Amino acid sequence: MKVAIAGAGAVGRSIARELVGYGHQVMLIERNAVKVNPSYVPEAEWIHADACELASLEEVAIQTCPVVIAATGDDKANLVVSLLAKTEFGVGRVVARINDPRNEWLFNDAWGVDVAVSTPRVLAALVEEAVAVGDLVRLMSFRTGEANLVEITLSSTSAYVGQPVGDVILPHDTALVTILRGDRVIVPTRDEPLEAADELIFVANENVEGELRAVMTKER
Repeated sequence: MKVAIAGAGAVGRSIARELVGYGHQVMLIERNAVKVNPSYVPEAEWIHADACELASLEEVAIQTCPVVIAATGDDKANLVVSLLAKTEFGVGRVVARINDPRNEWLFNDAWGVDVAVSTPRVLAALVEEAVAVGDLVRLMSFRTGEANLVEITLSSTSAYVGQPVGDVILPHDTALVTILRGDRVIVPTRDEPLEAADELIFVANENVEGELRAVMTKER
């Protein structure tokens, strides 16, 4: 898959390396000539251009990229890149980096953002995940919070320990997408039995998160 990344700073380069490692074709767009250094990620295509300019995005044919990542250190630039990519070029998925948590409310579909990533929120989620068993931890928001990626670690007293996935009655607009068990990643089937300390990853509507937590923390 071809992925365009606006911003070739430390964050943009790190994302590029990860994506290249997964076999994706990456295009890094950077307006600061000093930062345009292909030796950092030689497998990527480097473009010296301003991703906030419509003409620049036309020149690099941004519409050929199914995913665009706005990863600059400037929230205003990330919003402009997101809006242009979505509204002018019809990019299917736009991911935007939030630098200042106070601007988080702006990163929504009105600005063309499908997924907004805030480092403080991610770090907070990781801390919560490490210490909270039975709590619902929001890992990431999709489409301005209408749907979220959430995690619940199953406690040893949960009524669903030892029960198959098919017996779990989930709220509407909720899907169990994977089970993390030790070093295993399990694609859930109806017959898969749940175990204590399983990390259950759901996609859920924000309105039913409380109901989901109540279901999964119900005790025997």
